[in-house]
Amino acid sequence: MKIKLAAHFLLLLAFSAFMLSEAETQLKPHAIESFTVNYIQKFGNCTYLVVIKTSCDSKNFTRDRISIAFGDAYGNQIYAPRLDDPFTKTFQSCSSDGFQIDGPCATDICYVYLHRSGLDGWEPESVKIVSPNSSPVTYDFNTTAPNEDWYGVNLCQIHPPPSPFEPSPPSPFEPSPPFPVKPPPPPPSSSHQHRVPRLFVPLMILGSILSALL
Repeated sequence: MKIKLAAHFLLLLAFSAFMLSEAETQLKPHAIESFTVNYIQKFGNCTYLVVIKTSCDSKNFTRDRISIAFGDAYGNQIYAPRLDDPFTKTFQSCSSDGFQIDGPCATDICYVYLHRSGLDGWEPESVKIVSPNSSPVTYDFNTTAPNEDWYGVNLCQIHPPPSPFEPSPPSPFEPSPPFPVKPPPPPPSSSHQHRVPRLFVPLMILGSILSALL
């Protein structure tokens, strides 16, 4: 009887380890071809703090163009077409850069995708998003983002509805919809992002967490 119980326990343990490894595999960042970018943003009345940490394996600085899109499972997407700034040396190796991005008010942020365009091979380590309506979330990357592909993590159980534009990676100047090539409409004046000085990033994260608790 004890031998049978031990065998059942070992089988259960092996099955649990298998399921855990599968969950970890699904949580790893991946490239996606069918990702839809909402070039036409909804009215922006929420501000998000996005902190992107660059891996120490990345180059000292990058000239790559970096875009980000994140949102919830109900179609609320926040999109910033360009975060990099070569003049301020954004995304240096072993550094964290904070950005304030305005966009529609989402519930629980369940996906984030990055887009890299360039030859420097910028490597993100993690992306942390502080939302006014939910707890902060952090997504680990720890790998070189593929060139000209949307790359990230999607934990949503309900896929966001499609937008009027099909997914298309940003060009060296402006994001472009699929063929025939047609410049996307300019985003509303209420949707914009600001780079946050690195010294203020920990203070802003702490303030957002305290506000959510109070």
